[in-house]
Amino acid sequence: MTAVVVDATTKDVLMVAWMNEASYRLTKQTGETWFWSRSRPRKLWHKGATSGNTQVVKEMWLDCDQDTLLVRVDLAGPACHTGARYVFQPGAGKGRLRCKI
Repeated sequence: MTAVVVDATTKDVLMVAWMNEASYRLTKQTGETWFWSRSRPRKLWHKGATSGNTQVVKEMWLDCDQDTLLVRVDLAGPACHTGARYVFQPGAGKGRLRCKI
């Protein structure tokens, strides 16, 4: 399922990732975000395990179709692996996309 991760204080959208049953269960058990990767040989990953930029879960909300999860977090650092606060950056629509939609 799609997981939209937002800053619990500012409500800024930090990232979008995917959760399966195992990553959802780990997130609930540990209180920190875990995701299922579609690009990293389909494995589970703990946000911040390498960088230290963990996300402490404050609340999780399921949408009315039960196919998207809103995860409100307190973060220990940037959400993006590039060091940017968010994975979404301004100006993305001005250049060419790297993938086909």
